[in-house]
Amino acid sequence: MDKRLSHIRNWIFDLDNTLYPASARLFDRIDAKMGAYIANRLGVDLIEARRIQKGYFYGHGTTLAGMMADHGVDPHEFLAYVHDIEMDVLEENAPLAAAIAKLPGRKIIFTNADTPYATKVLGRLGLGESFEAIHDIHAMDLAAKPQASAYAGLCAAFDLDPHASLFAEDMARNLKPAKAIGMTTLWVNNGSEQTPDETHEHVDFITDDVTDWLETILEAA
Repeated sequence: MDKRLSHIRNWIFDLDNTLYPASARLFDRIDAKMGAYIANRLGVDLIEARRIQKGYFYGHGTTLAGMMADHGVDPHEFLAYVHDIEMDVLEENAPLAAAIAKLPGRKIIFTNADTPYATKVLGRLGLGESFEAIHDIHAMDLAAKPQASAYAGLCAAFDLDPHASLFAEDMARNLKPAKAIGMTTLWVNNGSEQTPDETHEHVDFITDDVTDWLETILEAA
């Protein structure tokens, strides 16, 4: 293990565009479903729906949070609709499963998606048995990343010491609250959408491929 990470006992991973590359374009399918949901719900065209969607994503952290705040959307209905997608673009990643299995300590998924969707993604990737638990949007009481309460709730739920924890995530802004409570942060910078004018002073490690990064740190003297 890389000596810089010898203190890590809890390995926390985001799901989408982190455990698989953004180039798989799976999230594009969810993005399209969110646009269609907004268009139908608000009676607007798809161009206006996308403007609304991205406004909520940047302003509220998630599209769902904005739709709940401004339009009283049922989160269960919204999540069921946008997650009803084909996952044929995902492939089993045996090297990633092997690398995660070698990590010392606990492994947890921390995602703004819901557990049924996360379970399907993990199954497609061959990671169904790789994690102790999935801490999802409902476990966060719908106050998703990057809300500070989401990170506090994660640590409380699993009795995690943030100073002994690493969080890997593709959205750089979602690493800032993790760093603020003492977590080590890994930005999986593989091409997913970022917020404008994002800064990276809260990022400890950067990779464009989480599998390669894990294999490298495990091999380090």
